[in-house]
This record gives sequence, structure tokens and C-alpha cells, in this order.
Amino acid sequence: MRIISRKKLREFWERHSDARGALEAWYTDIQKAHWRTPADIKRTYRNASFLASNRVVFNLKGNQYRLVVVVSYRSGIVYLRFVGTHSEYDKIDAATI
Repeated sequence: MRIISRKKLREFWERHSDARGALEAWYTDIQKAHWRTPADIKRTYRNASFLASNRVVFNLKGNQYRLVVVVSYRSGIVYLRFVGTHSEYDKIDAATI
């Protein structure tokens, strides 16, 4: 999968250095993935949550951090919409961000 954009991840881990390992591991895994359906994601990320409009929420580092992405299964692109702490996530509408 192609991820747009890594810059958001880098900016986040510069503010939260303890998130770097989890974010880099997630990024590496996604680059190697070939998702065609939500079931493909669920096989690897059992705790992933699926929302409308192909949005997926990933819990990282023991649910301390959350990522919201939009997956374009047909084109093989993952659009990063949000990366933040659990409390920051609680303040957004993940279905529309």
C-alpha cells in the first residue's frame, strides 16, 4: 500500500518520541500490505475499527495513540487523516475528519 503522508507521522513522533517505534512499525507493515477488503486489514490488525467511507482506526502502543486513515482499496492508497493521543482522538469526529 502507498501511504500519504509520512510527514504527519514524523511530525507527531517529534512531539511524542515514545510513539516513534510504533508508528514506524505500522508504516513498514502498511507499505508491505496488499489490502483488497476490510477483512485483509482485520487479519493483521484485530483491534482495527471500521467506520463509514472506508475509514479505519488503528490503536497503537497499547491504545495510547490512534491513527485514522482512509483506505482506497482499488488504488492501493492509504490516506492518513489523523494521528494523535487517545484524548485528542476523543475530541474529533473520526467519521468526517
